Amino acid sequence: QVQLVESGGGLAQAGGSLRLSCAASTRAFSSYGLAWFRQAPGKEREFVAVISGGGSATKYQDSVKGRFTISRDNTNNTMYLQMNNLKPEDTAVYYCAAAPASWGLDYIMESRRYDYWGQGTQVTVSS
Repeated sequence: QVQLVESGGGLAQAGGSLRLSCAASTRAFSSYGLAWFRQAPGKEREFVAVISGGGSATKYQDSVKGRFTISRDNTNNTMYLQMNNLKPEDTAVYYCAAAPASWGLDYIMESRRYDYWGQGTQVTVSS
């Protein structure tokens, strides 16, 4: 069982930055691949970024490449999403999720692969 708690959301202006955190309660943190998804009002939940168990491999949605950076600290059981050059279209509730790292990054880019989710944190970007 993995419990995930996001923090760091809030209001930012276009062009600004925010850093989201996802704290996990598990003794096997590095055995999980971790991802960020987001859901805007009236839209389906979409993939944002994913990181391997050791942190050496990452993948991003095309719209956030070069602006967002996913990282993790396996010593402190925490994952991060650094969001720079924010745009109004980044406005959404952001969720972190965990799945077995052995499944591979490509496999866990789909939200249906995940059993463990955080409660979400709101990110609002004003123009």
